[in-house]
Amino acid sequence: MAGAPNSKAMAERLVFLTGHLAKARLDRLLSSLGETEFSWEIVDIGVKVAALMTEDIVRRRLAPPQGADRVILPGRYRGDLESLSAHFGIPFVRGPDEIADLPAFLGRAGAPPDLSRHDMRIFAEIVDAPMLPLDALVARAKTLARAGADVIDLGCLPETPFPQLAEAVGVLRGEGFSVSVDSANYEELRAGAAAGADYLLSLDENTLPLAFDHPCIPILIPSSPGDLDSLGRAIDAAVGAGIAFIADPVLDPIHFGFTASLGRFIEARRRWPDIELLMGTGNLTELTDADSSGVTAVLAGICSELGVRNVLTVHVSPHTVRTVEEHDLARRILFAARNDGALPRGYHPGLLQVHDRKPFAASLEDIEALAAEVRDANFRIMTAEDGIHIFNKAGHAVAADAFALFADLGVERDGAHAFYLGAELMKAEIAWRLGKRYAQDEPLDWGVAAPAPEADRTRLAEAGHTLKARKSE
Repeated sequence: MAGAPNSKAMAERLVFLTGHLAKARLDRLLSSLGETEFSWEIVDIGVKVAALMTEDIVRRRLAPPQGADRVILPGRYRGDLESLSAHFGIPFVRGPDEIADLPAFLGRAGAPPDLSRHDMRIFAEIVDAPMLPLDALVARAKTLARAGADVIDLGCLPETPFPQLAEAVGVLRGEGFSVSVDSANYEELRAGAAAGADYLLSLDENTLPLAFDHPCIPILIPSSPGDLDSLGRAIDAAVGAGIAFIADPVLDPIHFGFTASLGRFIEARRRWPDIELLMGTGNLTELTDADSSGVTAVLAGICSELGVRNVLTVHVSPHTVRTVEEHDLARRILFAARNDGALPRGYHPGLLQVHDRKPFAASLEDIEALAAEVRDANFRIMTAEDGIHIFNKAGHAVAADAFALFADLGVERDGAHAFYLGAELMKAEIAWRLGKRYAQDEPLDWGVAAPAPEADRTRLAEAGHTLKARKSE
């Protein structure tokens, strides 16, 4: 089976390796794409389930693809791609886990989007810094940096002494971190500057001279809430002194000036089109009872449009536990979309934590066709618009309630199998009710809210609990 390319340009030729059960569906999907910027061919490697093909099987059964530019393997293929690429002299790449996701995978000239770049600096505040010993501060900083933070912000607390502030700045910088000191106390800001802090949050027109004597970058704010003119005077003073600075018009919480504060950011960019701006997002992510990923995506979009290239994140409420990871992914998605002149859709699903854009990997017709071909007793579990499907050679059942299916499975005397099916069916029901993608034997994907463990896709998966239990009997 093969497809013709768009004839306007020299097309990339792609070869898709698959198994018996998925071949017809893969052909239907690729054919439905119409004219593409690539030509394609499907090769059935001779196994029933595509994910079960091994490196040895591919080497033995695949004839050297003539004229191919890339070979696309199923996302769940376990094997060494570099070894296959070297053996055949053609790049082998791993595609998406589900056939339904191929259009997005192939949507940009046959390659996934590049999310390696961004133009936004993330300040991540340690809100209880004065209360932590130095080793705990360093550990927290390392965690934040792994999550995507570029600057570790030492948050000082009102009326709470921070005697180790200078030492903390020195230790963190010695560990290779960029450090900001965040305080409303002038003496703490001065101590931080003297200790070598890279940034000071925040200075106004009255306290700005502190930055003249130290090689740190001040974050400038209005001297009174909402007063852009006072921010302008601080900006003029910094420009006159020839120092670098970042201006923050200050984002306010909802019902406490939020809309007006958005207007200030727009006006600040109009007045000062070339200066660096910062937005503190915590007043929305922390103070709004909504999943922070969506709030972050919207704020990152505003920053992208206004050229705000610095954000200050904070995590106090348990519901913002992944705020740095969310900001990190959002800045990459928005950068890529802006460069493409595109909507921020289809770049990465990591901010779609509760619902998925395409929750069902197969249509009802696909499931019915697959169920009709099954000739063994192993249960397959899938979801579709009408509920949870479970089938094997003995039959095919569907229900919205996992418990409604269990009584007819005939596994009441097989404890290990019953446990496995119960766990999978409940996982499927959770996914179906939320509108999330379900894949049997795979964890649900919660995006950056709960990153899945890294899987070694060069090795076949180990036997599951049910199989292990049977082998031990």
